[in-house]
Amino acid sequence: MKKTCFLFLISLFLYNPLYSQKIVNLNTKAISIDSSFTIKLIKRFQNKRPEQNSKQDVYDRDIYSPKSVNILDAKNKFYVNSLEGYSTVVYDLKTFQKLKVIKHEFNDKNNFLFKDTSYYNYKFTTVKNKINNFKGKPVEGCFSHNGKYFWVSYYRRNYDQNAVDPSAICIIDTDKDSIVRVMPSGVLPKVIKYSKESNKIIITNWGDNTVSLIDVSSSNPNDFKYIANVTIDKRYEVKIKNNSLIDRDKFCGDCLRGTVFSPDGNYAFIGKMMNTSLAVVDVNNGEYLGSITGMMPNIRHILVKDGYIYLAITNLGYIQRGKIDAVIDSLKNNKLNITQWENIYVGKGIRTMEISEDGLYLFAAVNEESKIAIVDLSKLQTICKIDADSFPVGLDITKDKNYLIVTAQGKYGIGGNSVMVYKVDYKNKN
Repeated sequence: MKKTCFLFLISLFLYNPLYSQKIVNLNTKAISIDSSFTIKLIKRFQNKRPEQNSKQDVYDRDIYSPKSVNILDAKNKFYVNSLEGYSTVVYDLKTFQKLKVIKHEFNDKNNFLFKDTSYYNYKFTTVKNKINNFKGKPVEGCFSHNGKYFWVSYYRRNYDQNAVDPSAICIIDTDKDSIVRVMPSGVLPKVIKYSKESNKIIITNWGDNTVSLIDVSSSNPNDFKYIANVTIDKRYEVKIKNNSLIDRDKFCGDCLRGTVFSPDGNYAFIGKMMNTSLAVVDVNNGEYLGSITGMMPNIRHILVKDGYIYLAITNLGYIQRGKIDAVIDSLKNNKLNITQWENIYVGKGIRTMEISEDGLYLFAAVNEESKIAIVDLSKLQTICKIDADSFPVGLDITKDKNYLIVTAQGKYGIGGNSVMVYKVDYKNKN
């Protein structure tokens, strides 16, 4: 009976246009409604169709469930976190050649990378010995120290199927593209962000309602140290019966995800995906200050840019924008409810969003539509959509906003395993 139900559900996905596999043709193009720019798919790295291998459509077996992409403009490189491939794949931004595959695999020979394994004092329930022998599933990343270091969070260690044990993060030296340190993390870390203003890294631990702060004021990665592990409301502990497997994307407490620092680095804002609020942490004191309400539910991604805070409301498909000063003032005045949001509908299933360096455009991966949406922030209007391979999730834009790189991870075993490169040409170069 269970097998029949499963097959029925799979058939629904396969024959539902919303959940069918879509493969975008190279040179697919779209024009903004105001004719200010065109955007075209010019290159792809994919692990689906070996027969399509060409200079523009590259068959790349290292692209296996690509989750996120981070562009390092200063060194003309970009980094793709290949989650199920246990690797970070590095590409040249000018030639689009693969430069290196960084494997997140650790054994006794890598013990020198681990310096503070007992910080959390969490118990490992799934492994008794050699807790640092594992393969890490890289999920998100950020740069620090002017791009010198690339930080990567491990969704889980390979042996921890239910994600109940502490996981880890790694630090990559981008000059050598090699791992120089591995640090413990909370349970199921996802978002990792850097603040130059406060010299801190924050890690959002999806699995247990905590966030962690690391002091990175030194230039030496061996000196980086944890300064706080902050519980948001109540630490969540999952209950597992009879060694059964559970869906940790659903059993995650408030499911903390979207995270951003305030412009001065004094506060961190964390979205609760299973709640309708925005948690606030005092970064300097390592203290949870409370949660702000008044926005739509299901906040997945957060950005701060040019005096505004942007919230990606995943299920409803909206982006909300509010004044960052109003959010901070509400904290100081203990008025933790904000209703003055500007709203724009971009499409259901918003995942990652990024804003161009000049603050003119917002780019968003619309997962359930398999499209990329581009918003004119001066008008708060969606002015362009372009097709993407099935279920796009991560993206980043170059500082000159000429290249947009998008990952399609896949969903329900459909689509994905694709990294797309879009070229954006502007009518009037800003």
